[in-house]
Amino acid sequence: MSWPNWWWLQPLCLSALVWQLHHQPKPLRAATLGLIFGSSWLLGAVWWLFISMNRYGGLPAWLAAGAVLLLCVALSLYWALACAGFAFWRRGTWLADSLLLTGLCLLAEVARGWLFTGFPWAAMGYAHVQGPLAPLAPWVGVYGLGALSVMLVSFVVLGGSSGIQRFGLGAVATLSLILVWAGGPVQFTDPAGKLKVALLQPNVPQDQKFAPDHLLPTIFWTRDQLIQLPVDLVVAPETVIALLPEEVPPEFWDPVRAHFSQVGRHALFGLPLGDPVQGYTNSVAGLSRASLRTPQGFYRYDKHHLVPFGEFIPMGFRWFTALMNIPFGDFERGPIAPLSFQIQTPGVRVWAAPNICFEDLFGEELARRFDRVSAPSIMVNLSNIGWFGDTIAVNQHLQISRMRSIELQRPMLRATNTGATALIDHRGQVHKQLPAAVSGVLVGEVEGRSGVTPFALWAGRYGLTPLVVLGLLLVIVSRRRVA
Repeated sequence: MSWPNWWWLQPLCLSALVWQLHHQPKPLRAATLGLIFGSSWLLGAVWWLFISMNRYGGLPAWLAAGAVLLLCVALSLYWALACAGFAFWRRGTWLADSLLLTGLCLLAEVARGWLFTGFPWAAMGYAHVQGPLAPLAPWVGVYGLGALSVMLVSFVVLGGSSGIQRFGLGAVATLSLILVWAGGPVQFTDPAGKLKVALLQPNVPQDQKFAPDHLLPTIFWTRDQLIQLPVDLVVAPETVIALLPEEVPPEFWDPVRAHFSQVGRHALFGLPLGDPVQGYTNSVAGLSRASLRTPQGFYRYDKHHLVPFGEFIPMGFRWFTALMNIPFGDFERGPIAPLSFQIQTPGVRVWAAPNICFEDLFGEELARRFDRVSAPSIMVNLSNIGWFGDTIAVNQHLQISRMRSIELQRPMLRATNTGATALIDHRGQVHKQLPAAVSGVLVGEVEGRSGVTPFALWAGRYGLTPLVVLGLLLVIVSRRRVA
């Protein structure tokens, strides 16, 4: 199922907020508007968290619904502060007020995606994966697209309120960006070789994933796909092997090791690793002729950006997790910029960079991987969205991966438990996709890329700090006399 390209809906809703803020001079009322706007926006985007807590966690419906509502309201406090700041500092001139609102909204978005491990799901810029602002993503990233959207909307709404001349300037700015889109994105990367790949989607129901009578059938189904598919790279999803390596029968490992000891055969698949002394990690194992010869016996990637409540329990919330019947993890973090997995076939040598589940939300962290010899040619996401059923969460995560492909100009391979398993090219276009909630294998071709986008360059070195500085500068400049 494809998602409609309704990019215009985001600036349309934002226009309503800006219009209301323009006619609301009191900071407290402006904060209330921001809180209502942000809470409604996030409830529409993440209501599916209810499913994981109620259906799979056994939390009473009223408590699960209240928890989702409370989360959305808490995360909307950033918007409430931004709107209150606009009402307090506005000068009454259209340009100064447009810059002020843009800076404050940028700071609010970055704060939500950064502080307390960050929750950037449904950031404004994701609406523009296929919109007229998309060609600017390799320059400014998803937060930059959101800020540009606020600026253009403010130019039009506040400029229109100040007279036809200002409205015309806002319209010209909007038209200029549409022309940028029509001209297409600048290509900062070059082809680096093609691979034939296979992406596995086992479609194991989440409430059965850890059941003893489903563990071994899933493991052996995965084994059969790994050794039978005649491709360069096979990718299986997050924790497709839901046991520690020493708990997996030899009937899995022996034929798998024999197969991947051959030249040109490679695999990436998810499983837990570790021990009681060193701790446990949510990990990806990579098999190839080269990795089998290492002391460890396989390539290893450990998830760095862990999910609160799912992979670690925040301080003071153990009582809440104790109410749910979910096997919460207490995982250790992996390094933020690990080595990529080398793939070598006759005439092709590329690097694949794994990321697990919602790690692909953090483009600034993925950008850190480009500042080393094993800079990624291909991004690989291994996920399990089965916690949230066949809901909009599946398409939202696909949209997020598409944005990372545009920002970094790298293809993204997505192997998931229940969807969306897809092959995305370096322009963010979905070339192939399996239907959600079915078991299957997606076979296709991917072209690796070399080179670095401006976003990967500045975000890889400085993270989100440049955006914080930009937001503060916009606020400071707006406080001076700007016509």
